[in-house]
Amino acid sequence: MKRLFLVGYMGCGKSTLGRKLARRLGAAFIDTDARVEEHEGATVADVFRYEGETRFREIERDVLEEAIREGGDAVISTGGGLPTWSDNMECMNRAGLTVYLRRTPEQIARRLSPYGRQKRPRLRGLNDEELVAFMTRDMAAREPFYAKAALTIECGAMSDDEIADLILNALHEPSLQ
Repeated sequence: MKRLFLVGYMGCGKSTLGRKLARRLGAAFIDTDARVEEHEGATVADVFRYEGETRFREIERDVLEEAIREGGDAVISTGGGLPTWSDNMECMNRAGLTVYLRRTPEQIARRLSPYGRQKRPRLRGLNDEELVAFMTRDMAAREPFYAKAALTIECGAMSDDEIADLILNALHEPSLQ
């Protein structure tokens, strides 16, 4: 394994699962959102708000390219919109194994704390019903990009450990190498 990219909608568990996988694999963990914040000295929400989505996506692409260039094995948790911009999904598929963590809007809504909603610019101020409706529309638009992942996992009610086990087992599949 060189690069393992976790893709999926915001709040689906990419960062939490990525840390666990990196520990189990003895690999580095890279969170593209955290890297954007390090590089910019501002939160993702502030970069989005003050510099706009296009600039945010450009910075995000730079961070992705940096993560790919770094040596050694790594588990890379991507921002929810990263696969939808430019040729990012194709770039990740060329550079390593992409895994789509699929959850329903209702599952993600239950996972998001009030803080989790506040820190995501596109979710601020939405009540539960509006949140699910927004995510349903937004996820449908993103699905064609996420579906390009080499491996899709229907997370459903599985625990993080069960999902991690599935991914670790898939790493040994010749068809995914």
